[in-house]
Amino acid sequence: MFTGIVEEVGEVTAVTASGDGVRLTVRGPKAVTDAAHGDSISVSGVCLTVVEQGPDWFTADVMRQTLDMSTLAYVSPGRRVNLERATPAHGRLGGHIVQGHIDGTGEVLEVRPGAEWQVLRIALPAELAPLVVDKGSIAVDGVSLTVSAASDAPTDAASAATDAWFEVSLIPETLAATTLGDRTAGESVNLETDILARHVQRLLAFAPYTPTTDPIATKDRTATKEGGSK
Repeated sequence: MFTGIVEEVGEVTAVTASGDGVRLTVRGPKAVTDAAHGDSISVSGVCLTVVEQGPDWFTADVMRQTLDMSTLAYVSPGRRVNLERATPAHGRLGGHIVQGHIDGTGEVLEVRPGAEWQVLRIALPAELAPLVVDKGSIAVDGVSLTVSAASDAPTDAASAATDAWFEVSLIPETLAATTLGDRTAGESVNLETDILARHVQRLLAFAPYTPTTDPIATKDRTATKEGGSK
């Protein structure tokens, strides 16, 4: 589990084929200071498992499904990536709950510079649009951000398929401490929506098929009837 607070910007130093996936080697001195074999590290939002490590680097395997869902399919040596170690149970939740399980990628549509910040407008798949809400949380390339604007709900099938977007406002600290300040229009970024929103969506999908009888209440009533008053 992560919080989306990037600890350092690392660099991919090697990419080698491994079955139908790849093996990434990433330089990240801070990320490996207390890392051990099997530990989790978020690489631009993707939770990866350490399989080898050295004084300032670690290696992780990336399976085919992850490559299909994320921008890691396109990384090459020299690529800068956001790194975050898994959050300890006693740590502060500085951002929001981030699992490192990417929902998909979005495309940077626009970069608008401000006096001291930048606004990114990012297109996202239509199926993710209901999970993104103004002032809600989203992880972009592993960075916990607050949505500053979002497209309206679609009015027809055409707009639902093409017009979904959201904006995030990047403060100077985010621009300096992450790779998001490097992003330009047309580039892809990893997206992870809020886990709470995903759970609500799943619950609502099952609502029409949920029995109307409360099994816990029914059990309590049965116990009272058979055992007398409580």
